[in-house]
Amino acid sequence: MNNFLPVVFQNGADKYARMQMLVASSMGATAFQKGLGAMHAIAHSLGARYNAHHGLLNAILMPYVLNANRTKIEEKMMRLSSYLALEGTGTDAVLHWVLSLRSSLGIPHTLAEININDSEAALIGDMASRDPSAGGNPIPFTPEEYSQIFSDAVHGKGL
Repeated sequence: MNNFLPVVFQNGADKYARMQMLVASSMGATAFQKGLGAMHAIAHSLGARYNAHHGLLNAILMPYVLNANRTKIEEKMMRLSSYLALEGTGTDAVLHWVLSLRSSLGIPHTLAEININDSEAALIGDMASRDPSAGGNPIPFTPEEYSQIFSDAVHGKGL
């Protein structure tokens, strides 16, 4: 498996690894055409309320959103776990990989670690459900479900 993010994280001067990150970034940009989904909907809402970095919010939120979408994405996670040559298969294997990668990069496990609490959970849930990115999510979450995902990410629940 080619995994250049940790390489660049450890050695930003590695031009080959940086080039591979640029390629991956370009590939990721094409995914925007398919829709961004709940992770970005919540991150947009949190960024607006808490002035937090969008990329960091996405990195923290990712496993919580993957878990919430589990029933609709298992087939895709089976393929992804195979492409990544993970030891396990499916959503559990991908979640384990994401959590491990996050940890190796020093990404916090919860939103609480970046001083975001769930006192505005209902507002964030409502904002996220109205965000244009929400339409790209495999499951059309209600404001209450968005609030729950947000709260789980604050407290580290469900993983």
